[in-house]
Amino acid sequence: MRRWSAVLQYNGGAYRGWQSQPHGVTVQQRTERVLSQIADHAVAVHCAGRTDAGVHALGQVIHFDSDSRRTPDNWLRGFTSNIAADISMSWVGPVEQEFHARHRCCRRTYTYWIDNAPQPLAPFAGLTAHFPAPLDAEAMHRAGQVFLGEHDFSALRAAGCQASTPVRCIDQLQVVRRGRWVALTVRANAFLLHMVRNMVGALRYVGSGRGDAGWVAELLAGRDRSQCPDTAPARGLFLVRCEYPERFAIPAAPELTAPAGVLGG
Repeated sequence: MRRWSAVLQYNGGAYRGWQSQPHGVTVQQRTERVLSQIADHAVAVHCAGRTDAGVHALGQVIHFDSDSRRTPDNWLRGFTSNIAADISMSWVGPVEQEFHARHRCCRRTYTYWIDNAPQPLAPFAGLTAHFPAPLDAEAMHRAGQVFLGEHDFSALRAAGCQASTPVRCIDQLQVVRRGRWVALTVRANAFLLHMVRNMVGALRYVGSGRGDAGWVAELLAGRDRSQCPDTAPARGLFLVRCEYPERFAIPAAPELTAPAGVLGG
């Protein structure tokens, strides 16, 4: 059996998340079905980040094993021809047998897009979270630096999280404004269930003038999820990049500078 890796993009709006489940369609189910058709045998797919229902991806990395004699071009063309329009593959190639999309991933990057204007921009309703009240992106960025480093993130952890430890290490967090858009980008070795969305909820609280860096520090130290503001909606969240040791040669995902860029705005 040969091991393959691929980079996927998808609009998660129509799916019950990545992971296969008995009720509802998932990205994993759609992906495995098409790859199995191409391989002419059952294919099991493993991913770097198991995104929740409604979450999107620009750089989801997967791996699968197949004894089918297909070339990278065969896989890519076959996938593109048979998959739903809201899922795409930008690269596929053979990798070492010891490669694992999840366990070998050393850093994951997410970006959350907020449409921060009085009225929402309809074409992006499923790709951004609309928040009409003005947000201070600079204050959000300053407060967000409290999250940098290794911490117990119990205050940002969903009740159903099955991770063995709440400790995670964030090495990059940036909040910027681009016109009407406010984007939070965060990179870590791994994330807890709903951790990024709860982080957005907390920093949105700061951006509204109701908290500051000191409040964020107290929230983090308290380790009490009930003290964190509401979880931000899934629809604004993108898994944008998954990084691996260089020897695996997994290419970077396509870049997206702003949702408005699609319309040239």
